[in-house]
Amino acid sequence: MSAPSDPTLGTSASPPGVVVLGHPLREEDVRPDGRVLEQRPEAGGPRQEVQWQLTRGRYGSAGQDCRIELRVDVDGARPQHRVSADFFSVSGSTTSYFGSVIVHLPAVTVTAEEVVIEGTGNFTFTAGAPVVRVSIPRRTALQPQADATVRFSAASGEPGAAYTCAFVSPYFRSVLLEQDSVTGTVPFVSYDTGALPQPPGSRARELTVVRAYAEAGIELQMSGVSDVIDTAGSGADLLWDDAELHNAMVRHFSAHHNVPQWKVWMLVASAHTGGYRGIMFDYGDACQRQGAAVFYNAVKGDGPQALRAQLRTYVHEIGHAFNLLHSWQKHLAVPPQPLGPNGGLADLSWMNYVQNYRPVSGAGGEAAYWAAFPFQFTDSELVHLRHGHYRDVIMGANPFGTGGAEIAPELFDEPVEDRSGLALGLRATKEAFAFGEPVVVELKLCTTDLRGRSTHGHLHPDTDFTHIAITQPSGRTVLYRPMLRHCVDETAMIRLDGENPAIYRSAYIGHGSDGHYFQQPGEYRVRAQYLASDGSRVVSPVCVIRVRYPVTQDDQQVAELLLGEESGKLLSLLGSDSPCLASGNDALREVIERYGEHPLAVYARMAQGINAEREFKDLTADKELKIRQPDTKESIQQLTMVADASAKGAGVDNITLNMVMRRLARAQARQGDLEQATGTIDRMVHTFEAKHLRPSVLDQIRQQAERAKAVLAAEAGERPAERKR
Repeated sequence: MSAPSDPTLGTSASPPGVVVLGHPLREEDVRPDGRVLEQRPEAGGPRQEVQWQLTRGRYGSAGQDCRIELRVDVDGARPQHRVSADFFSVSGSTTSYFGSVIVHLPAVTVTAEEVVIEGTGNFTFTAGAPVVRVSIPRRTALQPQADATVRFSAASGEPGAAYTCAFVSPYFRSVLLEQDSVTGTVPFVSYDTGALPQPPGSRARELTVVRAYAEAGIELQMSGVSDVIDTAGSGADLLWDDAELHNAMVRHFSAHHNVPQWKVWMLVASAHTGGYRGIMFDYGDACQRQGAAVFYNAVKGDGPQALRAQLRTYVHEIGHAFNLLHSWQKHLAVPPQPLGPNGGLADLSWMNYVQNYRPVSGAGGEAAYWAAFPFQFTDSELVHLRHGHYRDVIMGANPFGTGGAEIAPELFDEPVEDRSGLALGLRATKEAFAFGEPVVVELKLCTTDLRGRSTHGHLHPDTDFTHIAITQPSGRTVLYRPMLRHCVDETAMIRLDGENPAIYRSAYIGHGSDGHYFQQPGEYRVRAQYLASDGSRVVSPVCVIRVRYPVTQDDQQVAELLLGEESGKLLSLLGSDSPCLASGNDALREVIERYGEHPLAVYARMAQGINAEREFKDLTADKELKIRQPDTKESIQQLTMVADASAKGAGVDNITLNMVMRRLARAQARQGDLEQATGTIDRMVHTFEAKHLRPSVLDQIRQQAERAKAVLAAEAGERPAERKR
């Protein structure tokens, strides 16, 4: 049989409300454990306590051409008063996803015999019979759960399809969690919420990550194998960077099929090069949200404060795998979701940052968050977890942020009133970019208040506190979404005043989780928004970015090589050894070897040179940790050419050049030439002095140079010089 074109085909909805035996159900009639007090008509006596099976959980149908998975959520703990379902078409021995439906706030009628739930559904497809009626016979706690019957009908009342669904689970969704760890880390086990003060009315209980999600109605099933990855004898620095994490995830999940599936992988690693607590790092391919990591060194400890922080970090990162955004970002989802109080910063949620908590009234911050946090998701997050459309929730389907990157331009409009005392600047690092050239912008945050202002220093868009909107030549406005996002769950406060008037960051925004954003010549309008520590949303002026048309055949050929999807990922990651990016590395090498004199070759050299400078951890599909040691000779050769071209104004921007020259110096020191390394740092200072930068910026560069030389000298004293390659 072929699958139906409309699975709803084969009453107008009652007003919302609940009726028991013909009488309204009072709030005091329902106990927290699901027991209901009823007046039995035949007895006419006192109200009696009857414990009924909850009208809640997951049901599934069988079928030759179509089956559905039904979720009923009108009873039990924190009911969200929704019914939802996913439709699957069956053809022979294969089953494919067809579409989804949610019924928001349906009418619920409870009689002595059954519970009936009715309402008009919101479908992902055009439904010929959009009215949904679910009926479930009532059963006492001593009886088995009854089947649910789902009937669809047209608004006129004409009947459509009907399905009988057997009870499957009290959980709305079930996900397999596989957790691995590296030697020296201790994975989180549990936290007693009563070990530290908690909100009045929040019961004390022993929470694991599994139990935290169970309270949300989601079943996390731990896989039978949890491997400890041995690092002994590897010479590893135990610091993981974005490229290594991306490679570890891709290599591991290749054995589990890179397709939509209810599976997520968690790596408990030692530390990230950026010092982060955790990261959901799977953003850069067609099957996103399958991999996350927690960094033990940033959350370790066995005291109650440390265990509490570990629990929040684990639940938070896995929440991203379910496609939950940070509390202050929900309006950037597709479609946009409403923000909670105070722009989302007042949310008492796993998905907020503790230091970001800003209640509508009273003091905020970490202490206030923990004093009020009941260890749960918000109602809107529960609706997503339990009832979000299949592809918006299942790992490996729709991208992070749901659906796509297109946003409404008015989300970045200037505020009607701005008393933040902060100003955000955005400028292109070049007057015009060549076709295919990586587009880099510079962000500047300064104060407009003579008294100075304090805020956090997370200005880079990879940290989710700064967002960038790009209006393309076609008129379409998209949100730049980095290939990897970093959960910077620490305060990192800075003071902007006369002595430190501004901070700067450069960001490569040419490629992200949606691919390349500047794929055609023309004029682009770019705008940024920064979320300050007090919740203020500071918007930059519009920055116009021009992408030139290619002039020569070489221009066209180099652009095509750099605009490849894997080349874009390598530029985002600053290089990688990952076998899945082999064709991208081939393209970058072709740019260097065949078009080495072309101005855009510096970008290929930068990615290859930085990757060669570091050791690279490769966690294979067999979970064996292999270390590729730095190739200092290759790194010095490539980065020297980048630095020389950029010093002459024909290469990378100033902030990137600063990073390149420090990485070059580190490669020289690792090769055993500390004198040459310190000379490179001194040359970096002279290069920027010749560019006549602002005195405050030059002072920061000089201080940075002295710190870099001290670190290189300390590292040189700790290890013997490496043999030149």
